[in-house]
Amino acid sequence: MRTDDPTPQVKNTPVAAAVIVPTLLFVDDEPSILSSLQRLFRPRGYKILTAESGEAGLAMLDAHPVDVVVSDMRMPIMDGAQFLEKVRQKTPETMRLLLTGYADINATINAINKGEIYRLISKPWDDNDILLIVKKALEHKALRAENQRLLVLTQQQSGELKGLNSGLEKRVQERTAEIEQVNSFLNLANGKLKQNFLVSIKVFSGLIELREGAVAGHARRVADMARRMASRMALPTQVQQDVFVAALLHDIGKIGFSDALLSKPVSKLVNEDLARYRKHALSGEAALMPLVELQGVAKIVRSHHERFDGEGFPDGLSGAAIPLGAQILAIANDYDGFQIGTLTERRYSADEAKTLLLQGSGKRYDPKVIDVILDVIGKPREELGRYRELPAAELVPGMVSGKDILSRDGTLLLAADYVLDAIIVRQIQTYAIREGIHLMVSIRTDKRFNTASPTESPP
Repeated sequence: MRTDDPTPQVKNTPVAAAVIVPTLLFVDDEPSILSSLQRLFRPRGYKILTAESGEAGLAMLDAHPVDVVVSDMRMPIMDGAQFLEKVRQKTPETMRLLLTGYADINATINAINKGEIYRLISKPWDDNDILLIVKKALEHKALRAENQRLLVLTQQQSGELKGLNSGLEKRVQERTAEIEQVNSFLNLANGKLKQNFLVSIKVFSGLIELREGAVAGHARRVADMARRMASRMALPTQVQQDVFVAALLHDIGKIGFSDALLSKPVSKLVNEDLARYRKHALSGEAALMPLVELQGVAKIVRSHHERFDGEGFPDGLSGAAIPLGAQILAIANDYDGFQIGTLTERRYSADEAKTLLLQGSGKRYDPKVIDVILDVIGKPREELGRYRELPAAELVPGMVSGKDILSRDGTLLLAADYVLDAIIVRQIQTYAIREGIHLMVSIRTDKRFNTASPTESPP
């Protein structure tokens, strides 16, 4: 038997009456969906209840104790968000899961805030995934119940021990404080479901990273780096907090992206995919603006793809017009993105990523903020003297590219370590003239890489 089998295990004991069978309630206005869920879960030993509307689901809750409710989002009269909010009010101990088949960010945020849901489940679901999610929800419910039991037990014991001497009473109080602290940490680790603001941030940050791929852990790493940079710059406490939260939520605008779009590096995006990618900062701002506490965060999210030279998006801001928090986030985001392959097909080492940041100083990034991140993580170990920057007009055949050459929108024009021939040189120079840009190209200076003749090498 697989150790990760999501089916609840019932021990074969003589006292069968002592076994507690978990009760699940599925609510969906499509009978076929309810039938599919019944066929999946009933053989696993659960007690199954179903309802075809929110009102019918609430009636079921009045008639039966329910451990887990799984509700569809889009239902007539009462949608999943409204229904789960009523479930929370009626039986707060019941675990709440949201089953959704469309990317409606506003409705999803509403469900998270008002219904305090435990997890989102996408339609169509994977059988093993949904079985495991329900199992984890039941374990979470049991853990909360056990925490409450321990707290009550501790309080009872504390009352019984009041008659003992002062030394013993002090020890009991210290032990009680330890247990209450452990209980507090367990509740915090499981989300503190009654604190809507913190729960929203954690859920928002995890929505994209629930999808497999290189993005796993990206938001947490970027948030940690951005917070360290803001702290090093001695920014006001509120600004540091906004930068940290913005880093956690900076990709929330990608919530509706397909798996195929999420898996592509930016340098490979074209046409409609590129256009949609360039709108995600605006979508992220729109998702966060309704929350008063996150309006400062929303502005940072909107501007984190602006460039210091004004060639960024969505507003083409430049220099000091870009919010400082957005400049910090842009650098921290790109530093991690270079390494995990979300910006280009090639994944760079940490030292190579630092060098790329240095090359973008004054163009893509604010030089003062570049100095801060290099102060936090250290300068690249490789010697920058191995490369020299040349204008495209000075390139000659035989030179070797030192770094990837990218277009202004991040498209790969030429990979690093490529030996330039006459055709490639002409194409690069034509591109620079056509785009009206002063294109600088990194050329290797190592003798073993430099095959250009002495008469062809620039001074």
